[in-house]
Amino acid sequence: MTTVISIVIAIVIFCIIITIHEFGHYLSARLFKITVREFAIGMGPAIYKHQGKNTLFAIRALPIGGYCDMSEDREEDAEEDANHFRNKSVWKRMITIVAGASMNLILGFIFCLIFVSISGNVGTNVISSVADTPAAENSGLEVGDEILSINGRHMYSSKDISYILSTDEDGIVKMVVKRGTDKITLPAVVFPIYINKETGRRTLEYGFKVVGERVTIKNIARLSGGQFVYMSRVVILSLADLIRGKYGLNDLSGPVGIVSVISGATKEIGVSAKFLLQIAALITINVGLFNLLPLPALDGGRFIFLLIEAVSRKPVKPEVEGVFHFVGFALLMVLMVVITVKDVRDIFV
Repeated sequence: MTTVISIVIAIVIFCIIITIHEFGHYLSARLFKITVREFAIGMGPAIYKHQGKNTLFAIRALPIGGYCDMSEDREEDAEEDANHFRNKSVWKRMITIVAGASMNLILGFIFCLIFVSISGNVGTNVISSVADTPAAENSGLEVGDEILSINGRHMYSSKDISYILSTDEDGIVKMVVKRGTDKITLPAVVFPIYINKETGRRTLEYGFKVVGERVTIKNIARLSGGQFVYMSRVVILSLADLIRGKYGLNDLSGPVGIVSVISGATKEIGVSAKFLLQIAALITINVGLFNLLPLPALDGGRFIFLLIEAVSRKPVKPEVEGVFHFVGFALLMVLMVVITVKDVRDIFV
């Protein structure tokens, strides 16, 4: 039963995220009077259709995606339709292309806002206690210190601190703290690292705790912004580490892997609204930022072609751009199949 609930929850989360993304494209297109042939939730055969004045609205059988069909790559449609995507000015098309990712990021902030509002207290970067251990006492940290940065990265919340420390390779970091009115640099703060011999899991001993800040009307936007920045940083740094080769294919997960994570969490802690909000926020921020990458078939790849057109004042041939995006889409689908097979294998092995 828990697995069924997890699958339903995951499907709902994915549907919301994809629908919001495509709705961003749709809203922008309608704002600029761009023809939208179809707005669909899901893929595959249609189970519901409604023909609007200008757009066919559809719900399709497979809840694995969605689309906002503006016929971007069909030049023959542009010749017949004055409101076709390609007949609009470059800046209008640019806004329409990035509107989907922008809506995902806005949704991510809304999820963070809801998460913070029901949390009661949110961890800050002010130290409340230092453990009575040699490592903690020799770190140079004191109660009341506000951790401003670690290894040159600004800290916005306690989760920022946890993430940066947990991903540090040697446990030796440079910290800048605010102590009273002074900024103090601690050039070599050492945190012991322990590795579980059975699981290989790496654990870092922090040796300190932080102050929790009560959520109020005055600070909710700031605290939510801190959560949003933390999650965005996790996505960006993870993508950078993936490009650098720090993470391999076995470290990637798709929808099946996310269902497995949700299933494991619901078995352990039940259906937690706070956990689901964090997962949903992380996924939608991930979708938004990933779509902005300058890769074929992604919004970022389409934006690059519009940027070329804006600079050269001449559009790239539709057939060239179409092939570019088709190849990119095919490669993304192959990658998705590989990751899904890996996720299924991980569940049973």
